[in-house]
Amino acid sequence: MAVLTLKDTLAAQRIYLILGALFIASLVVSNLIFQKFFYWDFFGLYTFEISVGILPYPITFLITDILSEVYGKRKANQVVTAGIFASFFSLLIVWVSDAVPATSWSPISDTLFTTVFGATAIAVLASMMAYLLAQYIDIHIFHYWKRVTKGKHLWLRNNFSTFFSQFIDTFTVLALLCSFGKIDWSLFGGLLISGFLFKVLVAILDTPFLYASVYALRKRFGLEMGEELALIDTKE
Repeated sequence: MAVLTLKDTLAAQRIYLILGALFIASLVVSNLIFQKFFYWDFFGLYTFEISVGILPYPITFLITDILSEVYGKRKANQVVTAGIFASFFSLLIVWVSDAVPATSWSPISDTLFTTVFGATAIAVLASMMAYLLAQYIDIHIFHYWKRVTKGKHLWLRNNFSTFFSQFIDTFTVLALLCSFGKIDWSLFGGLLISGFLFKVLVAILDTPFLYASVYALRKRFGLEMGEELALIDTKE
C-alpha cells in the first residue's frame, strides 16, 4: 500500500468523506422515494417498469467499487456500515414525523403524509436486508477478482461483482415487499426482470466513470495498478 504524507492523507480523507456522504445520501433517498413507479421504453427493445427508488441506488455500488479499488476493503465496508445506521436513523425521523398530528392549516395532511411515507418502515427493512447481503457480497467478490487478476481488468471485477450482488438485492427487496403485502406477487417476476436488467445496464454504463475516478485518484496519490491507499487507521 502507498504511504502518504500528512497533506496527502488529509486530502484522501476529505475525498473519502465526500464519497461516503454521496453514498449515504443515495441510499437514504432511495428508501424515501420508492413508492413511485415509472416506466422507461428502452429504444423499443424493452419497457422497464421500476421504482424511482432504483435511480440513486446504483450510485452506491459505483462508490463502493471506487472505495474498494482505491481505499481497500475495510474502508469500503465502513461506508456500508455507516449507510445502515443512516437509513435506520432516517426511519426514526420519518416515524416521529408521521406520529405527530398535523395542524388544520398544514398543506400536507396526516393522511397524505402517511400515504407517501407510511410504507417507509417496510421499505427500509426490506432494503436493509437486501443491502446487507448485496453490498458485502459485492465488496467481497470485487476483492476476490482483484486478487485473481492481480489488480488488472478493473471492468471485470466491477461488472462481475455488481451483476451478482444486484440480482441478490433486487430479488430480496421484492420478495420482502411482496411478503409484507406492499406489492402484489403477480408483479414479482416482471419487476425482478426489469429491476435487474436496469441495474445491469447502469453497471455497464458506469464502467467509464469508475475508470475515470480510479485513474484520477491513482494519479493524485501516485498509486500503481492494484495499489491501495494506506490511511492512518487502516489495518489489513
